Amino acid sequence: MLFSLNFTLPPIFFTNLSPQSKPFWNVPLHWRLKAKNQTSHVPKSPLCWTAEQELIQQGKGENSVEEEEEKVFHLGLEDQTLPLGLRREAMPRHVAVIMDGNRRWARLRDLPVGSGYEAGVRSLRKIVELCCQWGVKVLTVFAFSSENWFRPKVEVEFLMSLFDRGMQEDTGSFLRDNIRVSVIGDLAKLPETLQELIINLEEATKSNTRFHLIVAVSYSGHYDVVQACQRLAMKAKCGLIEPSDINESLVEQELETKCTEFPYPDLLIRTGGEFRISNFMLWQLAYAELFFAQSLWPDFGEVELLKALVAFQQRRRRYGNAPAKFKALEVACVEF
Repeated sequence: MLFSLNFTLPPIFFTNLSPQSKPFWNVPLHWRLKAKNQTSHVPKSPLCWTAEQELIQQGKGENSVEEEEEKVFHLGLEDQTLPLGLRREAMPRHVAVIMDGNRRWARLRDLPVGSGYEAGVRSLRKIVELCCQWGVKVLTVFAFSSENWFRPKVEVEFLMSLFDRGMQEDTGSFLRDNIRVSVIGDLAKLPETLQELIINLEEATKSNTRFHLIVAVSYSGHYDVVQACQRLAMKAKCGLIEPSDINESLVEQELETKCTEFPYPDLLIRTGGEFRISNFMLWQLAYAELFFAQSLWPDFGEVELLKALVAFQQRRRRYGNAPAKFKALEVACVEF
């Protein structure tokens, strides 16, 4: 799951940009479209007028130039990394994804099944990169279900080796990009070497705060609720709690998603054209918005993610009479 985060300043013809800007033809399409509708705040400046030239023209000192350039740079990152149609204040904080369609993608191309999974890893890297750029805080991906253990042995072994290889390759990137990684599920069923690798990766990234990637492996929603109940039963047996004390709050504290600040997904995306949640995060998805994409997972990229997020921001989340804990991000319907 190796990836790198590349931030690009807006097109060079903006008057308040530094010379670090990339050429117009190298920026994403949604920036170019946005640029057409914007005008310079200094109409008489030359086409490639920069922040430094503007400040010098106004007679400001060298220190002011440097401070202004830094301010422009950070404003550029904040304002220009969102595509048109998205609002940062309405961004879902937790997105969950059922990454379906890897095997069908490979078969449609007469490729080995393993090639589909490898293509799926590349798609995951891109989605993680976009979530980081656009302000999503938590991404949970359904990588391997409890039911997937019944697939052919060769396929299961390949997936275990893919998890192992991907984590080893990506550790440096996670540390460099301030990304925390957690793995949830019945990890006792995984190979011991993979279990050790997961423990080391979680420990190495536990202090990272920019983004939280949660990978569900050997996971099912049924398993999650059952193991939470078992933990509570053990506490009751040991006299730590009374059976009458057990409520929703105590159950939630024992769920696998207790590892994150935002345990409830705001948005669930499922790829592959299927319309079900397949035993994934049954408790946590109680009030999530659902988005079903026709694209197979390896084909799911920036355009598809943008559609899902725009659809989310157009919905009004009412929650019925649910407790306030679910109202972490209430989004009003938006007219575009």
